[in-house]
Amino acid sequence: MAASYHARSNSLPSRQHPIVSQIDENLNRLRASQSASTSSLIGHNLSGLQDLHECVDVLLQFPLTQQALAQEKQREMVEELLDGSLMLLDVCTTAKDALSQTKECTQELQSILRRRRGAEGLANELRKYLTSRKAMKKAICKALKNLKHIQNKLSTPGENGAVISVLRDVEAVTISVLESVLSFISGPEAEPKSSRWSLVLKLMHQKK
Repeated sequence: MAASYHARSNSLPSRQHPIVSQIDENLNRLRASQSASTSSLIGHNLSGLQDLHECVDVLLQFPLTQQALAQEKQREMVEELLDGSLMLLDVCTTAKDALSQTKECTQELQSILRRRRGAEGLANELRKYLTSRKAMKKAICKALKNLKHIQNKLSTPGENGAVISVLRDVEAVTISVLESVLSFISGPEAEPKSSRWSLVLKLMHQKK
């Protein structure tokens, strides 16, 4: 860690600056829990990711940081990071839409049960739900491929300044957290028919 601070000292605020320490602490904390697979842990990581990006926003306001990013030799890397950020925003939109869609379909199924429209109505809504899930998984699969594309670019070696190195680290951790979120939303690779009916039974139990 000391070596990391030393390497960054030429173009970042001094190692004593709280924001530099906070960024490193948040990065290490998120790296330690990258394999989160439960809703509570994923929620915790998303909260930590928000804290990390808030620290980065502060860092980017420093004149020293802005001078480093404005250097001609850093232009290509800055543009690459900006492109990656735009792709990450698209991935976040996909995750948000997937969650909203899943919630809406589940509520429709619960509504059918409450109105007692019978097995036929429930079967129709279940088919809609499964069709929606299929489309959602397709969108998530595409988003995961986009994340992998960004990740591959980040792994490309090159001469990076201290600020660029920090931003690349932040982007890498962001990708990892979003991958876990998307995988959690998507669920198992294949959903057997038995799991579909277990959903119905669960909804019926909630109705009671």
